[in-house]
Amino acid sequence: MTSAFLSVALLFISLCTADGYKQFQVDRCVFNSTDPKGIEYIYSHYHNKLEYVRFSSSVGKYVGYTEYGVKQAAYFNNDTAVLSRRRAQKFRYCQHNIRLDNNQTVCAAAKPQARLHSETPPAGGHPAMLVCSIYDFYPKLIRVTWHRDGKEVTSDVTSTDELADGDWYYQIHSHLEYTPRSGEKISCVVEHASLKEPLVTDWDPSMPESERNKIAIGASGLILGLILSLAGFIYYKSKARGRILVPSN
Repeated sequence: MTSAFLSVALLFISLCTADGYKQFQVDRCVFNSTDPKGIEYIYSHYHNKLEYVRFSSSVGKYVGYTEYGVKQAAYFNNDTAVLSRRRAQKFRYCQHNIRLDNNQTVCAAAKPQARLHSETPPAGGHPAMLVCSIYDFYPKLIRVTWHRDGKEVTSDVTSTDELADGDWYYQIHSHLEYTPRSGEKISCVVEHASLKEPLVTDWDPSMPESERNKIAIGASGLILGLILSLAGFIYYKSKARGRILVPSN
């Protein structure tokens, strides 16, 4: 699970200009794990921001995207030395850097904290809405999904972007509008590089959140009242023992 959220492109750009035109090449390592099978090396040629030819390790040769690029691809593909050099880049350039990047990301990762609560849905929609708020996670890349009775929900779900807290951590909020059903199980599932397995938070519909808050507040007040009553009783008894009774004549 850790490596599933480390999809990164390692870039190396070489740039040259001539008479106002820009010509540059980009090396990229795109990966979702440190397994060589999950790594793709891409080498692209651009002219004025337009990619016209590319080598991809997944294809094993150059592919052209413009008339000129097709000619260039044919030229490069006929040169065995050029192809061998590009094919070797996946192992020479990508695997070493990916291993370093993977270790640094995992060491710096912060596990997310999830909170699930209900809110009043917008007018005209479903009668109920849940909000899954995820806080204090790093790195930024995260996946939040809703599951209903074990199946992923793909409709009536909206999410904010990853929001920076200003302290290197991020937060995100996902909303699910739905029509409640008796006996159902709804869960918010979070996948992140810091987690070995998904973080699952289940919704308890047995009591509305407002009622739970009222009970919590009432219980806190009752406990505080008992404490104050006990303190008053102890104070009264200590004062009573300290009095000196003077007999009357």
